[in-house]
Parts: sequence; C-alpha cells; structure tokens
Amino acid sequence: MDLGSTALALLGLLLAAWTAAAAWLMIAAASRSRGAEAARRNAKRMARLLEEAPAAALVVRSDGRLEGSDRLAHWLGFDQLPQFISELAKYPDRGLSREQLDELTQKVRLAQKSAAPFRMAVTLPGSSRSLALRGSLADPQVSPAGAALIWVFDFSESELELGRMRKEAARARSDFAALVGLIEAAPTPMWFRNADMELQLVNKAYVAAVGADDAQSVIDQQIELVEAVDGEPPAEIARQAAQSGAPIERVVSVTNVDGMRRRFRVSDLPLAEEGVAGYAVDIQEQEDLAREHRAYREAQRSMLDRLSVGVAQFDDQRRLTFANQPFRRLLGVRPGASGLGTPFERLLSDARDEGRLPEVRDFPSWRKDRMAWFEAGDTQEEDWPLSDGTHLQVVGQPMPDGGLALILEDRTEQLSLAANRDTLLRTRTAMLDSLFEALAVFAPDGRLQLWNHSFPETWGLEPDALDEHPSVDALLGLIQPNLARPKQAKGVGEVIRSATLDRKERAGRLQLADGRTIEFAGIPLPDGNGLLTTLDVTANEQAETALRDRAEALEQADKVKTRFLANMSYEFRTPLTSIGGFAELLQAEVAGPLSDGAKEYVAAIIESVARLTDQVENVLDLSQSEAGLLPIARRELSLLAFVTGVARAREDVIEAKSITLDLRGSQALKLQADPRQLGRAIGQLLDNAIEASGEKGRILVDLAKQDGGVRIVISDNGRGMDENELALALDGMRSASEGGAEATRRQGLGLPLARQLIEAHGGRFDIHSEKRIGTSVSLWLPLA
Repeated sequence: MDLGSTALALLGLLLAAWTAAAAWLMIAAASRSRGAEAARRNAKRMARLLEEAPAAALVVRSDGRLEGSDRLAHWLGFDQLPQFISELAKYPDRGLSREQLDELTQKVRLAQKSAAPFRMAVTLPGSSRSLALRGSLADPQVSPAGAALIWVFDFSESELELGRMRKEAARARSDFAALVGLIEAAPTPMWFRNADMELQLVNKAYVAAVGADDAQSVIDQQIELVEAVDGEPPAEIARQAAQSGAPIERVVSVTNVDGMRRRFRVSDLPLAEEGVAGYAVDIQEQEDLAREHRAYREAQRSMLDRLSVGVAQFDDQRRLTFANQPFRRLLGVRPGASGLGTPFERLLSDARDEGRLPEVRDFPSWRKDRMAWFEAGDTQEEDWPLSDGTHLQVVGQPMPDGGLALILEDRTEQLSLAANRDTLLRTRTAMLDSLFEALAVFAPDGRLQLWNHSFPETWGLEPDALDEHPSVDALLGLIQPNLARPKQAKGVGEVIRSATLDRKERAGRLQLADGRTIEFAGIPLPDGNGLLTTLDVTANEQAETALRDRAEALEQADKVKTRFLANMSYEFRTPLTSIGGFAELLQAEVAGPLSDGAKEYVAAIIESVARLTDQVENVLDLSQSEAGLLPIARRELSLLAFVTGVARAREDVIEAKSITLDLRGSQALKLQADPRQLGRAIGQLLDNAIEASGEKGRILVDLAKQDGGVRIVISDNGRGMDENELALALDGMRSASEGGAEATRRQGLGLPLARQLIEAHGGRFDIHSEKRIGTSVSLWLPLA
C-alpha cells in the first residue's frame, strides 16, 4: 500500500515536471516566434531602407560572381544584374565600357587581396548617367571568402549641375577677362573706387593721362586725374554719387602730361555697395568742332547775305531761321515784319498780300502743295510769274534735318535777254539762208546749231537729217558715203574741231563721189562757236591743176611730216607739261583758294593731260618707229624684276576687276634693251589684256629663254577676237564695210605700237586670238 502511494506520488511528480517543462517550452517557443517576427520585420525594413538609400550595394565574390539589387541593374542598363563581373561590358549599349571594366576589375582584385579601399567614377557609355563607386573588402559576416563590397552612388544630377556650374564659371572668368581687357585697352581713362572712395583700379589710359609709371604707383599715391571743382575733390563727388545712387556727370578741364588743357566729360557711376566706377571722355575735339561749326554757319550766313540770290532757311518745325536781304526784297517782306520764327505758311500768306506770289485760283491748296516740299525726297523747282512782270525761279531743297532751304532768283532780265537772243538768232538764220556759200555753225561741244539751205545741197544730204542737230561725228557719218575718198571725212572733222576748240582757222579741199570738188574752211566765231564755210569749186578747177595741186600737197605733207617728226617731242610735250604744271599749281591753291567746282575742273584737267600725254607718247613712238627715227638706248635689264615693276604700275586696275595675274620666270634672265620702250610695249599689251578680261579673269605672263633670246608670252582668257577683228586691231583705223560710209576707231594704238617697239629692238611679235577664249601675244627679243 505504501509502495503504491509512493509510485503514484512519483508519477504525479513526473507528470508535474513534464507539464512544467511543456509550459516552459511553449513559453520559450512563443518568445522565439516573436523574436523571429521582429527580426523579419527588421530585415524587411532594412531591405526597404537599402532600396530607398541613395547608394546601391554590389558584392563581387572571389570567383567574380555579382550580388546586387535590381535597382543597380537598372542603373547599369540591364533588366537583371549579370552573374559575373566580366559580363558588365558584354553589350556596347549597356553596362560599362571595356576600359572602365578593366579598371574596376583591377581595383576589385587589389581590394580582395590587400583590403585596400578604392574610389572610382564612371559615366555609362551612350548615357548621361554618372556613377560613383566606393569599394572595400566585405565583412565576413556580409560575405565570407574575401568578397569585395562596392557601394554605387548615382550622381548624374550632381554631375550635370557641376558641369553647368563649371561652364558658367568658365564663361564668367572669360567675360571678366574680356571686360578687364576691354577696360585696360579703352582709349579713355577709367577707374574704380572702393567703398572708402579710394582709387583701387585704373587702366592704361588713366596712367598715361596722369604721367605715372604704372597703375600700382597711381593707386599707392592716389593720383587724381581730375582737379577739384569749387573746392570739392573728385573723391567727394564720387561719394555724393554713391550716396544718391545716381550717376553724376560733369564737364571739367584737365591738364595732361604735355601741359595742355583739354575738356573732359567725367562720369561717376555708383556700383551698389562695391564702390564707384568712373570714366572720362575727351570732348575737346567735339567742342572745337562745335565752335568751328558755329563759325562756319556764321560765315555761311554772312556770305549768303552778300548774294544777289534770295536764300532762306526753315527748320524742321517749318519756322524761318534765316533770310538774307535779297529774299526779303523779292518776297516783299516789310522791315520788322515776318522775322525769324515766322511759320512757312504765314510767310506765303504775307507774300501773297504784297503781290509777290503767282495768281492762283485756289491759294490754300497751292500753299498746301508748297508745304509738302519739306517732306519731298528731291529738289523742287518751279517758276513764279508775278503780276508786275517779274519772273522768279524758285528752288526748294529739303534738308537732312527735316528743314527746307528756299532759293529765289529774279530771272526777268535773263528771260528778256533770251528773247532778244532768239530774235538775233532768227535774223542770223535768215541772213545765212540768203548767202550763196554753204554755211554751218557748230557749238563748242561739236553739235550742229545753224545751217543755211545750201549746206545740205552742197554735201548731198537730206535736209531732214539735220533737224536733230547731229554731232560732228554723226554728221561725218552722213557725209562719208558722198565722198570720193571716205577717209577724208576725218579732215572735215579736224577743221571743225580746230575752229570750235582750238580757235584756229583751217581749210581743206576734197572731191565728192559725184565728181564735184569743194573747198571748206573752219572759222572761229566770237561767241565760241565755229563756222564751217563750203564752196563748190568744180567749175573753176581743171584736171591738170587738180593733179598739180595734189602733187604739191603730197610734197608739202611730206615736209610737214619730216618737220613734225623732228620737232614733235618739243611741240607736244612742252605745252602738255606747262598745262599739267599750271593745273597742279592751281590744285595746290598757289594762286588762291578754289571752289569745289573749280577743284573738280582742275582735277579733270590734270587727268586729261595725263591721258593726252600717254596718247602723245604712243603717237610719237609709233610715228618715229614707222619713220625709222625711234631712239633705242639699250642697257642691261633683269627681265623678271622689270616686268614685275610694269605689272605693279597697273595693280589698282587689276585689283578693281579682281583679275589674277600669274607671272612666271627666272631671276637669272637678263637682256640688253631700252627700258622705256620695252616697258611701253609690255605695258600696252598688259593694258589690252586687262581691258579684254572680265571680272575675275586670268592673265599669264611667262618669261623664258628660247633660240638664243628671251621669249615673253602674255595671254588672257578674255573675250578674244576672230581673224577679221585681229587684222583690224593691228591697224589704226577700219571701215564698217567695203566702201562704207562710216569709219570706226578701235580702242587704241596698243598693238601697232607694241609691234613697232619690239621690232625696233630686233625682235619678233606674234599674236593669236580666238573668240570667247582669249588672246595670246608672244614676243621674242635677242639677248644682246
């Protein structure tokens, strides 16, 4: 019984122990479950924190395997992270470049072996994404067996912002350097004062103006450019500008280094709290010009007061600013009335009341039309016939400033004289028609003015052909078909020009195509015109007399030619030299000031003398060459340098037409020749080539040895000539057709003269030309 009770007690104790153990196990399991749940929550939170972190972790195992998040894979451009590090450069449009992968692999291996941390920044190929890599040996609890842990940061936005800031900083530095350079190079003195109104920066112009050694000495000594005005130093005025916040500008006198007083416009510009900038502009020349303008305007008005022509000036407000005495007299302005400042329309109304305007039916409309002269773009001219018989010529000249210059001229006397002149001309015409001789009067410009009925009959012309008052050249073209020798028409023109321009009497004789013989003479008239008188002498001349006279004329012409060739140099050059010398003296105003128009005439005279001198030289050389009298003074010439000088004399014309001139030759080429005559020959050929070449043409000058001499080729790609034109170009005159009525002078004596000059040196002259292809001239000259 006792054993049973003991067994039951032991069994109860055992059951109680198992119950307690089970309870403890249940309590411990519940506690562990709660811990595991908390750990899972912490793990999820840490994972979420890692996903939201600005950096992504990448684990590189020792065998090259990669562990990382999908976000890092997306950063690298992959849908999923590659398994091995070598696969990061597998694709060209994603991941890393081969160079970046090699550098990363090297750093990872170094970190795995030596636990050395590393940093690296990469920009993914084909993308603007920038990544920062910070790597080290991974903790064994993170990844055992020597793995490398790399934290990857995406700093693309920061990199873009840094790039933008670098560009802005570089641009700011460039702008600042340019601004400093601009201020330093400014021709006007410039300076900067700090907050204490002390000079802190000055430019070179400031240093030069104050005569200092350098800018630092100016700042150290605080040398002021501007003197004190009314006891206030420049620094005080700058302080006032800084306090008011508005710039201060003033005009002061400054004594420069040379001791000269000049006027400067000085400005002080406040720059917020930084200080005050200043600059000084030299306005001495402006003030001098203003004084000169005022003096010129006063002199001009004083001169206008002395003119017999009425002149008035109106400003852009259409108010009278100036009127000389003739203007007031012509418009009937009473003393004390219509003074300066009178409106233009009021002036016209007062003139109408005085009867100094034309009688018009609608005066307001007429006045309105004259008011439009202020806005007209060109000069307005009209005549005002007044009721008292006065005839005024009115010119309205709009001014650039919107004003108007009104000019009145009394033409009553001129019109009366013109009427009397017309009466005299009609009387003279009637008198000429009653004469037996054929008469014609030519103006100095060569136009036919008057003729009688016998003139067209004598020369075989239609009377209607003279109604348009043809020029001498046109008249000679009409006369030429009626001459037995059409070229004699040139002699008629010379007689007319001698009477009108040279004021000399000349006479001549010629035979018409119908067998008649006429004598003609040119007589200068007192009014500047020339009279051509013609007389039919056929009935008074016999054939024998005509032949004898012709023989005598030929003999006389031969003598004249001989004397001409003997004395032409003096007779032609001396007057031209005198004319040119006197014209240059006039141009230099040795005889007194010239007006603008006179200066233009003098310049035209000098230019004409130069052209005529060149033509005379051509004619003299050609005439002397044909007569065998051309002097040749040979000396040794360096051909390339000589031809270069001839071409450079025509440099302006060549550049004006954008012509390319290619000069080829050796410096060693030398020959014996007359530099003047050879230069004229080559110059004439170059002038012809330049004239024949169009815009952007090409001229080739080639110098070379050939056949014991020197060959000079001058070619161009100009308009060229056919065979007929080339043959005519080598002559001085050509006819429009066989036996035609018109003679045409070609462009000059260049080719005949050049050929004569080359042949005078014992050389050869060859020319070839094709239409629209160009012309080539080949010259051969002996060396000695």
